Amino acid sequence: MKKSLFLLLLVANVAFGQKGIQFSASPIEKVFQDARRTGKPVFVEIFSPTCHTCQSFIPTLADSRVGAFYNSKFISTKLDINQPATRAFLDSRRLFVPSLPLFLYFDPQQNLIHFAMSNNSTDEVIRHGTNALNPQARSQTMKSRYQQGDRAANFLIDYAMYSRVTKDTLASIAAMNDYAKQQPTASYANQTNWLALQKLVLDYENPMFQYMMGHMDAYRKAYGAKEAQDVAENILMSSLFSGRGAKFSIDKIMQIRQGLAKIGIDPKVAANRTLLPEVNAYFNARQTAKAVERMDNQVNSNKLTVPEYIYIARLFNRFSPDGKDVPTVTKWINQGLALNPGAKEQAELRAELAKASRRAK
Repeated sequence: MKKSLFLLLLVANVAFGQKGIQFSASPIEKVFQDARRTGKPVFVEIFSPTCHTCQSFIPTLADSRVGAFYNSKFISTKLDINQPATRAFLDSRRLFVPSLPLFLYFDPQQNLIHFAMSNNSTDEVIRHGTNALNPQARSQTMKSRYQQGDRAANFLIDYAMYSRVTKDTLASIAAMNDYAKQQPTASYANQTNWLALQKLVLDYENPMFQYMMGHMDAYRKAYGAKEAQDVAENILMSSLFSGRGAKFSIDKIMQIRQGLAKIGIDPKVAANRTLLPEVNAYFNARQTAKAVERMDNQVNSNKLTVPEYIYIARLFNRFSPDGKDVPTVTKWINQGLALNPGAKEQAELRAELAKASRRAK
């Protein structure tokens, strides 16, 4: 019995002696100060306490082999995505978190050198750290590899995700367009490409998405009606409200509006979503009369509040290319005044009325 107890205590001591990654609890700025002092890169796990996948990684990150590697090579920390300090840090580095957990690797000067969305195994976690240490393998080289002509399918997927993380939307779109052109049409709806549509495609003109729009029933059957609609809706809206979406022609915006209706969005809701992009597109094309007509139809078919009347009057006063809209803008302002707004809102409406009058002259 004494021998069994001794063995049990020995096993317990060995277990407790095994250390995984030693995550620093210091603020992120202090972590980078330590990195500059030691010359080590920084490993950051972005996680959430309520993320089940994140929780499943805890034993892997506590593994002694993982700990031995990371503790010797990196200074490590964990950042809760729900904390304002974490969001401020990510914003300061212009980084987007597409899913959790996300592994980020930085040099001591806070430059992102590598990222990983890892499988949950000790070998994989160590492999990502090894790649982060290798200047030829880290994510930081992906843009130059793409520019030099690398078009391997797996590389394009990785590069598109890296571009999403670094908020390089145009690079992500280009990578996924190249990827889609490589795929046989018959494979567009397979599991891998479905995941690509869910996570990576941001452009409604991507060939895989165009195929999806023409075969929605097949996607609903294969992946579920709600899931298929959500993915299609996300791609359409991502296209519309991207930086390049602000330069879309009215024809492209109408294609997106029709696409929203096609996937099951109520046509009136779809029209509401594309209202401002349509009006701005008419402004850009110097088609004031059409911008007025589009907004006036919206006003006439909805019961607007005073803040909404203020908003549309301000929109036209600031961005309309000429004064042809002034009679209609004046009408909207008077409709807002007829609602007996408070003193502040009444003053704002009258200020817009004065601007409209000056524009008319």
